[in-house]
Amino acid sequence: MSLHQSALGRPSSGKRRLKDLLLQIDNRVCADCCAPDPKWASANIGVFICLKCCGVHRSLGTHISKVLSVTLDEWSDDEIDAMIEVGGNASANSIYEAYIPEGVSKPGPDASHDARSKFIRSKYERQEFLKPSLRILSAPKTSSLQSSLSRKIMSSFRSSSSSQNSEGMVEFIGMLKIKVIKGTNLAIRDMLSSDPYVVLTLGQQKVQTAVVKSNLNPVWNEDLMLSVPQNFGALKLEVYDHDTFSADDIMGEAEVDIQPMITSAMAFGDAGMFQNMQIGKWLKSHDNALIEDSTVNIIDGKVKQAISLKLQNVESGEIELELEWIPLDQ
Repeated sequence: MSLHQSALGRPSSGKRRLKDLLLQIDNRVCADCCAPDPKWASANIGVFICLKCCGVHRSLGTHISKVLSVTLDEWSDDEIDAMIEVGGNASANSIYEAYIPEGVSKPGPDASHDARSKFIRSKYERQEFLKPSLRILSAPKTSSLQSSLSRKIMSSFRSSSSSQNSEGMVEFIGMLKIKVIKGTNLAIRDMLSSDPYVVLTLGQQKVQTAVVKSNLNPVWNEDLMLSVPQNFGALKLEVYDHDTFSADDIMGEAEVDIQPMITSAMAFGDAGMFQNMQIGKWLKSHDNALIEDSTVNIIDGKVKQAISLKLQNVESGEIELELEWIPLDQ
């Protein structure tokens, strides 16, 4: 179910349900730092959070916290149902903050990243604030929470490795929205076709598109979100062929240099103050995958960049993307 309007122009029932939940008093501030007007949510935990806390949640991994934008992302019926079942921030915090020891303070909206990260990891990853014996089972309004969170999240907490800790200490400078538009003339990996999907990796974060069955010219038009750390590297793109009974086959790869976009966006500041204009460029060269020069533009108050890539280490294939920079204060 989309949070955008339906094909007939009417708001979807899912959008109405989520909007009604967001209007509750307890959901008008971030569940973790109380910053006003949160526009992000952890769909499997069931809380609304601000952008700064969202960056920490993403570093936990989707097995602990699946972060979605309330306004930018598509939501499934199951994800909306899970949020409704939890009941919002107050209900979730009655479990995850049931027992905060003396000397531990909840971070405020202006807390440092380190303080925010330490509290959020203690709260969700290490479950340090749950009452003894995981009294999640007897907390009010948690009969549905027990099924949607206890089995899913609690088991993943126990199995999470300490390898995620390093990412949690990274300072995030913004968000990158990547629209994976389409592929052209992709490589054949099955008998006559392929079942392609795209994987994007930035630092320790990894997201992927849906699989398009039996199509060498797939159209995804799918938006994916990644937090951008202060010391970011290249955005890595890989295309795979989905196989049911064997390992997925690689169908090519490419790297995207996001430095031109971020440098330009930082230099101009609030893009909403400017008319549509070009503000930067990533130049095609022999050592990158660009098919043609890629310009960075301000379009309708947003910093965007259209990119066409020739897949590397494969016999054929091209991918089209559109990047959008989302600053921390948006």
